[in-house]
Amino acid sequence: MKIISINAGSSSLKFSLFNMDDKKVIASGLFERIGIDGSSYTIKYNGEKIKTEAELATHTDAVKILLDKLVTLNIIKSLDEIDGVGHRLVHGKDKYKESCLITDEVVNDLIAFKDFAPLHNPANVLGIEAFREVLPNVPMVGVFDTAFHQTMDEEAYLYPVPYSWYKEHGVRKYGFHGTSHRYIAKTISEKLGRDDLRIISCHVGNGGSITAIKDGKCVDTSMGFTPLAGIMMGTRSGDVDPSIITYVMEQEGLNAKEVIDDLNKKSGLLGLSEISSDMRDIVSAMDSEDEEEKKAKARRAFLKYTRTVTNYIAEYYVILGGADVICFTAGLGENSEPFRKKVCENLACLGVKLDSEANKVMGEFKKISSDDSAIPVYVVPTDEELMIALDTLKLIS
Repeated sequence: MKIISINAGSSSLKFSLFNMDDKKVIASGLFERIGIDGSSYTIKYNGEKIKTEAELATHTDAVKILLDKLVTLNIIKSLDEIDGVGHRLVHGKDKYKESCLITDEVVNDLIAFKDFAPLHNPANVLGIEAFREVLPNVPMVGVFDTAFHQTMDEEAYLYPVPYSWYKEHGVRKYGFHGTSHRYIAKTISEKLGRDDLRIISCHVGNGGSITAIKDGKCVDTSMGFTPLAGIMMGTRSGDVDPSIITYVMEQEGLNAKEVIDDLNKKSGLLGLSEISSDMRDIVSAMDSEDEEEKKAKARRAFLKYTRTVTNYIAEYYVILGGADVICFTAGLGENSEPFRKKVCENLACLGVKLDSEANKVMGEFKKISSDDSAIPVYVVPTDEELMIALDTLKLIS
């Protein structure tokens, strides 16, 4: 059985084609600049990679080329081999608590919820409609980023604001990266042979979120009403005093949208360091022979970043009543030795002890804490595309 996992953006379409018999990726790729001059696509398969410019006026154009190439490149013999299509869907509010077959109702809800994810939900609909047009008889499944977090109790997801804001306007914590956190919980539980784990899952990339998981269910998560909340990120501020917004509006002559845009795109590592949004650049600047001012800028960003992650881990340790395991995942969590080292050093008071040699790992499942660490710490590579494919397989079966 073969299933395609799809992540559609406003001008892009990312795909992975899985053979579900062995859960392996047969082909993957990205269609870029859809509806924009200079559009192109990249397809990886059988150890090869092709990149070609192509006119991609719409997402349907991208899907037609994708499916044609899967056949002409002999990746599949015919489109009849495609048994299902799984779509990453960003926001299902509190209505969608798990993945589901995509129906007209689901599409209409995505449109109705667009104000909660204005950049993503409309793009997700474009991806769905494109596949509906080209593969009208193939079942499709929606996998929501927000779904995993819908097990939170009221005390976790409600904000201390007028309750009418929640009842009338849906103002509450929704959380994101749910598919990744669910994959991490599933994987570490299988590896350790336990379903009753108290897990602190740290999905840390350019965007990042920390999630407290108990018995496979989300108890709390750092991202909130939008992905802007929580830990400091590559270009996002994370948690800040909301009064800053009106203050900066007055001082800089900006409107609210412009300030929020700065908090999303010009803050975080980039804003504090004035160097880069990439942790690799920050670490390189700290360790280089560059001028002291640049090293100081990099260091302050690094220390603030690791502190915000530490704070959430400590908070969730208390909420969970302890932790059986801490997991690092995503681009930074899987690949940055200095980042993991500093966070674990910050957690020494909880009895966390790092194995420095084991921590020299990138993108592999591995225990990086010492045997006498009070809390085992693991690197667990995430695979949201596989999670989408697994959900699709389950629902179409």
